[in-house]
Amino acid sequence: MWYLCVFYHRLLDYRRPEVQSLAELFGGPGAGDAVEWRLPENHHVDSPFHLVRLPGDERLAAQIANRSLLVKGIYELWGQGTTYEELEKSVMEYPEERKLPYLTPESTFKIVVDSFGKVISFQEQNEIMKSLTYIPFKGRVNLKKPDHKFFVMETDDYGCNNGLPPVAQRTIFFGREVGAADRHLLPTYQLKSRKYIGPTAMDAEMAFLMANQGLARPGKLVYDPFVGTGSILVAAAHFGAMTMGADIDIRVVRDGRGPDCNIWSNFEQYKLPEPLCVLRADNNVPPWRPGLKEIFDAIICDPPYGVRAGGRKSGGRKLLKGTVAPYTVPDEKRGNHIPSTAPYSLAECVHDLLHLAARMLVMGGRLVFFYPVIREDGIANPAKYPEHPCFKLIASCEQILSMRYSRVLLTMVKVGPYTEEVEKEAEQWHREFRENHHKWMEEGNLHSAVFSPAEQAADGKPAIDRDSKPKYRGKTFHLFANAEDEPPRSDQGSAKFRGFNTG
Repeated sequence: MWYLCVFYHRLLDYRRPEVQSLAELFGGPGAGDAVEWRLPENHHVDSPFHLVRLPGDERLAAQIANRSLLVKGIYELWGQGTTYEELEKSVMEYPEERKLPYLTPESTFKIVVDSFGKVISFQEQNEIMKSLTYIPFKGRVNLKKPDHKFFVMETDDYGCNNGLPPVAQRTIFFGREVGAADRHLLPTYQLKSRKYIGPTAMDAEMAFLMANQGLARPGKLVYDPFVGTGSILVAAAHFGAMTMGADIDIRVVRDGRGPDCNIWSNFEQYKLPEPLCVLRADNNVPPWRPGLKEIFDAIICDPPYGVRAGGRKSGGRKLLKGTVAPYTVPDEKRGNHIPSTAPYSLAECVHDLLHLAARMLVMGGRLVFFYPVIREDGIANPAKYPEHPCFKLIASCEQILSMRYSRVLLTMVKVGPYTEEVEKEAEQWHREFRENHHKWMEEGNLHSAVFSPAEQAADGKPAIDRDSKPKYRGKTFHLFANAEDEPPRSDQGSAKFRGFNTG
């Protein structure tokens, strides 16, 4: 069946990949590749309204909607039109055998009027619901816990210059809700209420999206080699996965801000299972014994790429240059010794991460990580993403951070075993990649590109045209006017919309 999938209007590149990952999670291997998409007539790809065909029954659709962060709801579409007359004709043509089981006298129902790009007043909402007399509702209205919930969703004929994705004409949808998002976890896990955070702590919503891309669930082991304050592991643990982390900074891992404010206190705050362990470990010199491999189901991380915090590796400049000999920490200093570190370039960091994942991920396991991209003239640099013979890239989702740069969430699946031959081939790929992107990937160059003064054009204005991309791209808010989770406006009346018993 084709469903109407309504997204929140945010993180636009992340929406379809998240649905496909959740289809893989709940539908089994291959289910993600079987998901099909198409757009309603006259809709832009950035529209929140998409039509999706899922490789399963309604239970799969409900599971996806309930766990997704970006799906507002998935609906069995009964009809659509550019006017309410066309909508009525479309609903009347929908097969009766599909409608009648949800209109019985024993059932309860609720009707919600929703919109995108416009505000519908409380009076207009009532008029719209009263116009649905052609649908033979026979049950009772229940506004709190109805058996069935129906939606009227309307887009406005708003043109293309008001910051919304272009839509050629007004569209009205009517459908039965199959599954809806549970957005209550975001207020629960928001960073401002968390005990232990740092300057680079991952935003809660993004951490949950990364956990979804990594297919976190009970029985799976998720590893973060740049764990920091543990935001990504908190999200993975919420979904039931076993977790494990590492960081090169012993002060972050061991000390935090005291015995009651550290990584462990974050898990205690949310009553989540604690990580199996948190290591002080260097991604450049991993601590794993030679025979250990394929133990992680997912590696999910945000590597340091030198914009807000630079990467570090063990050794110190003098040790790495060979001017001093390696040393052994005396026993009396082991409790409070902080090892020397040196700068860790992005190219080397990503290479080590791919090497670690190729060796330590199970076959079919996922590597999910952020990768920075320089934007030129407001457009992402088309530089090739890092590759590895063991992995297949299945999703790349851009998050625009400024006119200068963005970051891309790369999701890779392990499709081949790790062997000595593969290791040599990966080294060759790395050398070629580093040569092609040496200019901006070395230590400090990305930071300079992001924070250097803006170039001026001949007329004295910034060389980058701030109107070179649609204004809604990269926004962090959604624009549903009458959604139930939005506070009411003064001309809107209550945010809880009434059901209407036309029987």
